[in-house]
Amino acid sequence: MPLHDWTTLPGWDGLHQVWIVELLYWIKPRLPAGYRAYIGTTPTFAIGGPGNGRPDVGVRAWPDGNGAKTPPKSPTAASAKPSEEPDLEIAVATLEGDKALFVESRDRLIAAIELVSPRNKDRQSACAAYTSTYAGYLLKGVNLLLVDVHRRPLQFSFADQIAVELSLQEQAPCPAPFAMSYRVGESAPNGGRFLAVWRRPLAFGEPLPSVQLPLSVDESIVVDLEQSYTRAAAAAYLT
Repeated sequence: MPLHDWTTLPGWDGLHQVWIVELLYWIKPRLPAGYRAYIGTTPTFAIGGPGNGRPDVGVRAWPDGNGAKTPPKSPTAASAKPSEEPDLEIAVATLEGDKALFVESRDRLIAAIELVSPRNKDRQSACAAYTSTYAGYLLKGVNLLLVDVHRRPLQFSFADQIAVELSLQEQAPCPAPFAMSYRVGESAPNGGRFLAVWRRPLAFGEPLPSVQLPLSVDESIVVDLEQSYTRAAAAAYLT
């Protein structure tokens, strides 16, 4: 099925849930012995927004007896009681982890498949946090298949940001939509580890490609994105 342009099309959340399940159905029977695939929640990191941006928190002060807002007071041991109203109530914005597909062996995470959602990059703090999450897989030795079918924001690409984080100067720019496959390899002679990268630019209105999900240096699974996307789109009433 041709890839939809999700810039204005509704229904991504439903498709995301079904697509990750279809990917699980595709992968499980193709895993070598000793591997297990399951669906879990993307690990999230503390939000560290840029210094010149506004923090993702909302602060509410409590009114005094005359209805005026009062600044927070330093609590004392004598006055602090569970029944009293708080001096400050803060709503902290957190990143809701998407569902992702994980492959493990001997209780060790081996590989992950992440389908990027628009909210993963709808503000600077989200871009930074999810870049850390995706790059964090690789830094921890976990192979990664990252699929982003959302072209906005036009000036941002997780593939490019991961390249910056990991100092992959040789990687050409890869704007969304794309499918990126990363294999963490052996130790390099001068320190660090080898990282193999497969770039698959996607195009709206065109079929999706098949891509590798590395399990190790010697083992991998070919993932049919087209078949799994077609099944998910049919289940989400997009066909």
